Amino acid sequence: MIEYPTDCNPRWPHEAPTAAGASSHNNYLREDYPNMDPKLKAEIMAKFARKEGDTGSPEVQIALLTYRINHLNEHLKINKKDHHSRRGLLIMVGRRRGLLNYLQKRDINRYRAVIAELNLRK
Repeated sequence: MIEYPTDCNPRWPHEAPTAAGASSHNNYLREDYPNMDPKLKAEIMAKFARKEGDTGSPEVQIALLTYRINHLNEHLKINKKDHHSRRGLLIMVGRRRGLLNYLQKRDINRYRAVIAELNLRK
């Protein structure tokens, strides 16, 4: 049986204890696996936004998903056996495909503009 220090969580023995009982699990994951730089995210949102403060239009969501998909693709080239991340990638690709289908049915010109801007096939 592994002996853990009393000030350390047995599920995460490699992580340092936190102050005042705060959860460090999320901090641990965020430091090691950064999602997206907030400045970069704001830049992508501004580029694809239809109006000021737009964060939910299909164009913005597709652009953010494309960035995350490309980033995860690079990770999977190095870590070929990371099947959990591969599943997350497939989920993101499916979500992007659904948004693209919606946009194609809704407004073909906006769809073509997004495809051309992001250099996606089609």
